[in-house]
Amino acid sequence: MKVIGIGNAIVDVICKVEETFLTNNKLTKSTMKLVDENEFKRLLSSLKIETTISGGSIANSIVGLSQLGNEVGFIGKVSDDELGAKYEEGLKKENVKYFYSKKKEVIPTGTCLILITPDSERTMITFLGTAGKISDKDIDINAIKKSEILFLEGYLWDEGEPKKAFEKAILNSNKVAMSLSDLFCVERHKPHFLDLVKNKLDITFANEQEIISLIDAKKFEEVVDFSKKIKKLVIITRGEKGAIAVNGDEIVECSAKKDLEIKDLTGAGDLFAGGFLHGNINGKTLKESLEKGTEMSSKIIQTIGARLNL
Repeated sequence: MKVIGIGNAIVDVICKVEETFLTNNKLTKSTMKLVDENEFKRLLSSLKIETTISGGSIANSIVGLSQLGNEVGFIGKVSDDELGAKYEEGLKKENVKYFYSKKKEVIPTGTCLILITPDSERTMITFLGTAGKISDKDIDINAIKKSEILFLEGYLWDEGEPKKAFEKAILNSNKVAMSLSDLFCVERHKPHFLDLVKNKLDITFANEQEIISLIDAKKFEEVVDFSKKIKKLVIITRGEKGAIAVNGDEIVECSAKKDLEIKDLTGAGDLFAGGFLHGNINGKTLKESLEKGTEMSSKIIQTIGARLNL
């Protein structure tokens, strides 16, 4: 198998809102906030649902890789409930091997409320549900050993048990990639993430805000210097400024695509990572891999949701 992902198995509920909804509910635009089930239901109660779709950051990347013709798998925890069944069905429809046997859990399957404002930015409210309860017992070691790359989700560090799952997975992997996921996520787990990036990961995906926060940089040049020093592959997306890959002394840049009809930025980073990894595992150059990532993210932001209909 080419790539196996471990991440939060979450069903996305997509709604369009006005800026005032964010202000009134004290939400920070473009970030992800964790809430309990009651708060989730309270926020959802006044909204009109546009669409519901299987989501989760790494799962979105894995689906993108599958759509590009790669053999891929995913490990993520759901409950044996309606949303859990919908989630599994969503992966199987996309030819993703699902390495998890769901059972009835006390806590329901996780859901993420994706709020899209008129400027196409997305703000996420997540009830992790049973997704955040993944443990080392849920990790299929054989599947990981048979995969060229293990792809991990920074969001998973938001709960205790998953850290053990992370460690077990990393120990049994051939090569490890991880997405830093979110600025708040980085700020909550800075020492852990810094240790992972420096010592345990082969490939790190981050956006400019996340990596600047991780190393407490004042300017972007410091990020490039840091990435060169650790001698690992670091991929940074910079929005309209494009993307950059640093691999030791090799620095490659790729500009963003222009004149796109942007509808929703959900999944831009996820699909970028999927496109880049597609290039990486199929012997493409850093430049070609960055271009594939940019192509995939450009497609997803011109549609609603984080899954392409290819």
